[in-house]
Amino acid sequence: MAKKEDSSVEAKLRALYDLQLIDSRVDEIRNVRGELPLEVEDLEDEVLGLKTRMDKLKSDLENINFEIGAKKNLIEEAKTLIKKYGEQQKNVRNSREFNSISKELEFQELEIQLADKNIKEFKAQIDQKKAVISETKERLSERDAHLKHKKSELNAILAETEKEEKALLQESIKYQDKIEERLIKAYARIRNNVKNGLAVVPIERGASGGSFFTIPPQVQVEIASRKKIITDEHSGRILVDPTLAEEESEKMYKMFAKL
Repeated sequence: MAKKEDSSVEAKLRALYDLQLIDSRVDEIRNVRGELPLEVEDLEDEVLGLKTRMDKLKSDLENINFEIGAKKNLIEEAKTLIKKYGEQQKNVRNSREFNSISKELEFQELEIQLADKNIKEFKAQIDQKKAVISETKERLSERDAHLKHKKSELNAILAETEKEEKALLQESIKYQDKIEERLIKAYARIRNNVKNGLAVVPIERGASGGSFFTIPPQVQVEIASRKKIITDEHSGRILVDPTLAEEESEKMYKMFAKL
């Protein structure tokens, strides 16, 4: 009976370490991608923002040119009225009519002066907008080229790793099915609580893998016996002996090579 129980515990430890190796490989693949997906997303947002700005600037230019056209039309209308009032002034019958027409002429002259001033202001705005458009266009071209480069980089990494990652995730599910639920929950909890996602680690140089805290010799003997699942009192990680770790690593790396 004891032999069967020992074998069962060892099988659980092997399955847990195998699962850890699979999940660690997935972590490695995702680390290779790193921040690239977020960089691409940020660049896409920036390019979209610059394009929106360009459209707004071009729309502003169209509106300003429309306003300039309207002011030019107003000037032409004022000149026509000045000519008309000038003719009428020659045929006035009294000073009242003369003064009335003189005021109209003066008003039209002021309209022309104001319209000319507005046109100059609009032209200054056009020069300013064109300068901003030129800067924005240059920035857009640079960011768009950078986006294409990053997308190409990301697509290359995805093409290289996507198939393997998908296969590994399927293997991860298979191995989880081999392990009882309480251990899977503990494994997931530990993975979430440690920075590198290592929930199951071998003993290295008398300490828990990645740790500087020495494990007492008696505990090391217990771990090597594989009769019960033992966790590191400092990190909470599940511990396995180096021999088991080496055997499972060799087995799993052969499987990874085939994916």
